[in-house]
Amino acid sequence: MAGKRDCLYLGNLEAKRDWGSARAYVEGMWRILQHQPDDFVLATGETHTVRTFVGLAFRRVEKEIAWEGEGVDEVGRERMSNQALIRIDKRCFGPIEVDLLIGDASKAADKTRLEAEDHFR
Repeated sequence: MAGKRDCLYLGNLEAKRDWGSARAYVEGMWRILQHQPDDFVLATGETHTVRTFVGLAFRRVEKEIAWEGEGVDEVGRERMSNQALIRIDKRCFGPIEVDLLIGDASKAADKTRLEAEDHFR
């Protein structure tokens, strides 16, 4: 992993999050700034697990993850080398673990004509 660390430590792999693209969020922030001050939510309205996000991220660098074990003993290994790239660490769990985070960007879409884009894959 870029020669910096040999393993990525994570918490709840089954937590679902609304993963959006920085490009789309910056565009949304710029559009919001063109209006009177107000509260807005920028989100895709779709959720994916941390596990799915991690798998896709590693695929982008041509590494396929094979999962083994359960709970805090689960390990993600690179399929080709069998090297442990991901481990679970209890310290990475939040004090109050939230299983699902999904945003409703309808107000931002209505006022700024911003459409949610799914750049997840």
